[in-house]
Amino acid sequence: MVITALVLIVQTVPLAQYLRTVETDRLITGLERDAFVLAGRSEEALESLAEEDLASVAQASQDYRDAGGGRVVITDATGTALVTSDDDESAVGGDYSTRPEVAQALEGTIAAGSRFSQTLGKDLVFVAVPVISGEDIVGAVRLTYPASVVDEEVAERLSVIGIVALLTLAMAGIAGVVFSGTVTRPLRVLTAATERLAAGDLAARAETSRGAPELVQLSSTFNRMADRLAALIDEQRAFAADASHQLRTPLTALRLKLERARELIEADPAGAAHRLAAAERETDRLVTIVEGLLALGRAGTPTARPVPVDLAAAAHDRVAQWEPLASESGVRLEAEGADRAAALAIPTAVEQIIDNLVDNALAVSPEGSTLRVVVTAGERPALSVIDEGPGMSDDDLARAFDRFWRGSSTTPGTGLGLAIVAELARASGAEVTLRRGDPRGLIATVTFLPAPADRP
Repeated sequence: MVITALVLIVQTVPLAQYLRTVETDRLITGLERDAFVLAGRSEEALESLAEEDLASVAQASQDYRDAGGGRVVITDATGTALVTSDDDESAVGGDYSTRPEVAQALEGTIAAGSRFSQTLGKDLVFVAVPVISGEDIVGAVRLTYPASVVDEEVAERLSVIGIVALLTLAMAGIAGVVFSGTVTRPLRVLTAATERLAAGDLAARAETSRGAPELVQLSSTFNRMADRLAALIDEQRAFAADASHQLRTPLTALRLKLERARELIEADPAGAAHRLAAAERETDRLVTIVEGLLALGRAGTPTARPVPVDLAAAAHDRVAQWEPLASESGVRLEAEGADRAAALAIPTAVEQIIDNLVDNALAVSPEGSTLRVVVTAGERPALSVIDEGPGMSDDDLARAFDRFWRGSSTTPGTGLGLAIVAELARASGAEVTLRRGDPRGLIATVTFLPAPADRP
């Protein structure tokens, strides 16, 4: 019995610490999510400082507190509290810039952890995030929660384990050893999974098919945390890959214009000036694309909403930009179809769709062929890029929109172009299709929703 008691003690102490860590991480993860939501809702209010906007944010903060979400403080860029969830309005106007977590958030980084509050005289779990508008930090959102919540949750779980321990001690002997084994094995498996995750193995998961109910619940919590972490990392990697691929095209065009301007600077100053002006326009478009990518990356936010756009104007503009590069490849690039076709699309989506489709088509178009960008007006305005390349098989057409997929190891590109086109089309409420041309080539068509003025 003494050995059984010692074994239980040795197991319970690290388990309590691990439970504390898991519960703290779970609470901080939830606070981070809630803080970002409140930051998104506070952005407009911190920009305008209008009383009605601040009142709306204050009501949301109080609703969050009443729902058990903790204390909310929203400051401006100087650290002065503009909104709090406290009923006492005297808290508004306080200087929070001396709080280390608020100061860190105002510098543009996320602060999370726990510390002792001299003002409240107790330990707090906190999260502070910046409120960003464009490239400016207009304020910060701090959420705090009593650290005693974590202690209570850990104590509740430990009390269950304590009951199991008492029963085990009462049974003693073989029954105690067998029961102890059923507790320690899942813990060892869970600890091993935790160590693998800490070492960078994002596929590490705990076993949930056996063990005490409390350990199964803990393992499930661990697995949910690991799933969320893996999903966040995958999203960041995918966004970085999309951004690097999408920026390559305008950077190449910009470099080409600058190189030609340098060649003409002595022989043809006027031509060089024209090229430099074109490079400036391409730089402006590059900035627009970056802003569009960032807006698209903020999934679920209302900043990337479809707006009216003229497909014909966008097609002629992008064909003019791509024509020099197509000529160097011996390919004729033409814009055809309607003179005007008003459609709905998120900002910069049409230009990026054309760039990706033309880039992909140029890579497979033989010298002497024609590459057409065709605009169709009507009830469902559409944009088609038609090449005279080798086309695709049925299997290739089925997988063409997968990320990083390429038809073969010799196919140029990174396999992101059509995936980006599909994502931009989806975000714009459009549909994209691929079909083989007759007798050869590929027809890529994006069908958009009409702009309100063009609806019947």
